[in-house]
Amino acid sequence: MKADTPIAPRHASVAPSDVLDLGKTFATLWRGKLFIIFCMFVTIFAGGYYAYVAATPMFTSTAVVMLNAREEQVLDLESVVGGLGSDTSTVNTEVEVLRSRSLLRKVVADLNLVDDPEFNTSLQPPSSMSVFRNYVQQQLGMKEASETRTEEQIATRREEATIDNLLGAMSVRNIPQSLVFTVSLSTTSPEKSAQIADSLVEQYILNQLEVKFAATEQATSWLTERVTELQVSLEEAESKVKNFRSQTDLVSPEALEVLETQVKDIRARIEDAMNVMANQEARLVMLEAASTPESFVAAAQDRQLEQLLSRINQPSIQEAFDRRREQILARTRLDIDRNSSQIPTLEQSQSDLEAQISRQSADLITLQQLTREAEASRLLYEHFLTRLKETSAQQGIQQADSRLLSHAVVPSRASWPRKRVILVLSAVFGIAFGSIIVLLRELRQNTYRTVEDLEQTTGIAVFGQVPKMPGRKRAETMNYIKNKPTSAAAEAVRNLRTSIMLSNVDRPPKVVLVSSSVPGEGKTTLAFALSQNLASMGKRVVLVEGDIRRRVFSVYLENEKAKGLVSVLSGDSTWREVMTHSSEMGIDVLRADKGPANPADLFSSESFAGLIDELRAEYHAVIIDQPPVLVVPDARITAQHVDSVLYVVAWDRTDQDQVQAGIREFASVGRPVTGLVLNQINPRGMKRYGYGGKYGAYAAYGSKYYVN
Repeated sequence: MKADTPIAPRHASVAPSDVLDLGKTFATLWRGKLFIIFCMFVTIFAGGYYAYVAATPMFTSTAVVMLNAREEQVLDLESVVGGLGSDTSTVNTEVEVLRSRSLLRKVVADLNLVDDPEFNTSLQPPSSMSVFRNYVQQQLGMKEASETRTEEQIATRREEATIDNLLGAMSVRNIPQSLVFTVSLSTTSPEKSAQIADSLVEQYILNQLEVKFAATEQATSWLTERVTELQVSLEEAESKVKNFRSQTDLVSPEALEVLETQVKDIRARIEDAMNVMANQEARLVMLEAASTPESFVAAAQDRQLEQLLSRINQPSIQEAFDRRREQILARTRLDIDRNSSQIPTLEQSQSDLEAQISRQSADLITLQQLTREAEASRLLYEHFLTRLKETSAQQGIQQADSRLLSHAVVPSRASWPRKRVILVLSAVFGIAFGSIIVLLRELRQNTYRTVEDLEQTTGIAVFGQVPKMPGRKRAETMNYIKNKPTSAAAEAVRNLRTSIMLSNVDRPPKVVLVSSSVPGEGKTTLAFALSQNLASMGKRVVLVEGDIRRRVFSVYLENEKAKGLVSVLSGDSTWREVMTHSSEMGIDVLRADKGPANPADLFSSESFAGLIDELRAEYHAVIIDQPPVLVVPDARITAQHVDSVLYVVAWDRTDQDQVQAGIREFASVGRPVTGLVLNQINPRGMKRYGYGGKYGAYAAYGSKYYVN
């Protein structure tokens, strides 16, 4: 008789949500509270051990110094020794000056910190790691680099290492919105901390004075040299002016103006002379060209000739006219000769004056240039001489740009370790670490803890939730179910039986195969419990041991026959001859026995199919316990002859991938799993994981119905 088609699954697969569920997260943390508390106590213990035992107490002392943004100077020498500004760059610069290695080197030398083991670690006893490293290097023939250094190099290296340690022990902080700095030192000695902090501030202020003194001294030296050079230059410039004045005529702008006026007058006289001579020459030409007395008189325009002209017919008048005529011509010629000789003289005078003006202009320019150079040298010399006197006067009244507001106070208690803070942080770290571990463990959880998860990921209905049955031995487990019929375990088996019977109302399954993914999931115990429960209803039940390889039924039953299922399938015996009856459980048991044949071949034979048909006709229920489906193929072969496949999943143990792989194995042969059983549930674990308030027998109200 072929098996009936199994029912369809009740739930479809649902993709998990990516939204963070704060409630579940908190519930996960609450479930792991014991582990979190354990981690917290461990970290508190470790932190307490460090704070109270292992840590070296450190004492911090702080000196306070203020930056003078405005410095009152007796003399105005801002360019040489002016005070610092108050902008951010100046403040940050001063912080770095306080942390500078040159300043720390002075502190190291002042307090001889090179001989202090706290800062010169080479004076401390070698650590175990150092001893081990030296031993390894010695064994390997490696030579330390320090062995090849000179004494001076070793001393320099130790000094630099001391400065590094001092730099790590100090802290400089600028108080926001102010010009105040706090210089803190942390050492193992309170007195040493205060001493180093005060020394650092004193060296800082002294360094400012030294810088100013050096700047003033350098400025004085430079100004002295410069004044000497300028004095020599001034003397040379004045000597040049004096020599030039002595070697040249008296030259001045006023004299040049007089000469230029004279030149203008000579030019005018030359021009007038040339005009007069031209007129005279023209007159001479006209006079000489006159042929008659009348024309001569008209050209000469002489009054005496005009009077003589009216009586020119008289001999004496004619003679006087001629004499007068000759006089006029002679005088005209004389004027022409005199003018012609005067013009070259005037021109020569003009040329001489112009040459004199040109020479004196060049001399004046040279004199003015020499005078300006001498005046410039005098002004520069006087300026630098004044600055030199001011700088020399300022050299003895320098003030630092900073002043000490508060000396370092010797601390009365250690600043480190801060025991309360360490304990609180240890507790917080322990809680955080434990919470992370709990959440990571929860994220890595790949097992089934609830029916909803099992049904959603497989798409197959869950027929039952069976708790882990008490008892060290499997026989004790069967006795517990028999002796505790009202227990939660017995009731869970009844619910499983009901689910199987109602999985097909028209044709309830008679032949049920029980299998699982891997060994150890409690399928055999569940098969016994289900058989016993069915027998308690007055049904005739047979339990077949299908796990021929392991044969574990002997653990549950005392009497055992030599022959069993293999003998029946091989034809050596009939099933009635080898059948065993358990009076305690009220069921018949067909055990497995040894045989040479392969179990898979036996279950594939016609003999096994005929055996199932005979048992189906003889009994009300046939329960077949088969080995895990992921281990051997026996269960898939046997599934071809059963009515229902019951798949057992161990609670919080079997991987989801294993369950889904096993279900696919049955589906691949056309016999899908009918129902699932979430087995070996730990009730305390259900409550610990936060599911005890929702799931029937494991809820708070379940205790009123079950007697365990």
